[in-house]
Amino acid sequence: MNDGARTAPAPDDGGRAARSAVVVGGGLAGVTAALALADAGVRVTLLEGRPRLGGLAFSFQRGELTVDNGQHVYLRCCTAYRWFLDRIGGAELAPLQDRLDVPVVDLAKPEGRRLGRLRRDPLPVPLHLGRSLAAYPHLSLAERAAVGRAALALKGLDPADPALDSQDFGSWLAAHGQSARAIEALWDLVGVATLNAVAGDASLGLAAMVFKTGLLSDPGAADIGWAHVPLGELHDRLARKALDSAGVRTEVRSRVTSVSAMENGGWRVEVPGERLESDAVVLAVPQREAHALLPPGALDAPERLLGIGTAPILNVHVVYDRKVLARPFFAALGTRVQWVFDRTHASGLRSGQYLALSQSAAQDDIDLPVAELRRRYLPELERLIPGTRGAVPKDFFVTRERTATFAPAPGVGRLRPGARTKAPGLYLAGAWTATGWPATMESAVRSGVSAADAALSALGRPRPSRLFAFEEAA
Repeated sequence: MNDGARTAPAPDDGGRAARSAVVVGGGLAGVTAALALADAGVRVTLLEGRPRLGGLAFSFQRGELTVDNGQHVYLRCCTAYRWFLDRIGGAELAPLQDRLDVPVVDLAKPEGRRLGRLRRDPLPVPLHLGRSLAAYPHLSLAERAAVGRAALALKGLDPADPALDSQDFGSWLAAHGQSARAIEALWDLVGVATLNAVAGDASLGLAAMVFKTGLLSDPGAADIGWAHVPLGELHDRLARKALDSAGVRTEVRSRVTSVSAMENGGWRVEVPGERLESDAVVLAVPQREAHALLPPGALDAPERLLGIGTAPILNVHVVYDRKVLARPFFAALGTRVQWVFDRTHASGLRSGQYLALSQSAAQDDIDLPVAELRRRYLPELERLIPGTRGAVPKDFFVTRERTATFAPAPGVGRLRPGARTKAPGLYLAGAWTATGWPATMESAVRSGVSAADAALSALGRPRPSRLFAFEEAA
């Protein structure tokens, strides 16, 4: 090898030349693609520019705390992410609820703080939510009935219909009898957390996919799961262990500077101080970074990638001197607070209680100074959680992901590319690609599977049987 180039020429067990691949990006999409390729006998190098794996679902240290950059949850219907957890040996560390149960605290009513719940019964769809909806105190009787009618209409939509992608969900809801209150207290309660946009800013196609899959497909589809350990334990430590066991060469702090096709049909990937040559490349990076690395002609209209907007998520972290909340989490209405999670045990905190507030579609707050956010959020927590009154906030800090997800705006579907490009051997992965899902951990894993599947087909390698087990569970 010359000029620092590295290849993978060793024969495999069948006597054929081993095929090789480079995966650029160590988020969930990249890790999934790397594992899938390695499981099929491909020699894989995974390159990540940051000092850790996990992409935008990671942990860091703050004194004695191990802090997740943001609260990430998944649903029982997220079969690909559940496969991923199994593949890295982390399923027991991120368990699912036995049954959907979401406490919802409302501060908007004149009579003051009121608690309701969204939970399912062991009945078939749509009866599984019937009793909960009928008793939901945050909507009037007429609004609850209208919600039921809209849900039935939503069930009849095809999320893959391109016409739905050009419409916004808010207008559709209004046309189907949904009041502003119903949108706030139910549709946006779910939609903002999953889509990272309010109904009026969200594609009807993506919204239909979320609600049909999560609430109208299977009684247990919306049961919630979340990591009971720091995300870094799953997406970095266990992921790296799985990659090592699969034979993947993993390099962090290795930012790719160029990707180019070679005359022999292979690919050259360059990082400072090294050049790698491979049969295939998977670009598992954000859309703008992918656009910068794409060689000419790889996509018909590469500028479309730049048309995929982004949306922020703000996370507010508060450590109190005592236990203030008995529930593991709750959602809120009538306040700027959206979702509150107890992260005490997962963070390693030994005394007091650590609450994390997840604020999606946070365009109005994302750039505010910490002092202003403290002034805004601490009084809201006192209104929501009686136990905080008299408790002392020992620490208050925020984490900001200004480009946390792609923006699920109307028309985004036509901008999202598939895994294959026009350049043979070059593939795309990332939650922003055409998975049919919004920007979730599920979408990221599915994109990695799609990219690996396309690459394996071109390389003449069989699919690993366990890779697509999640499709059978879907």
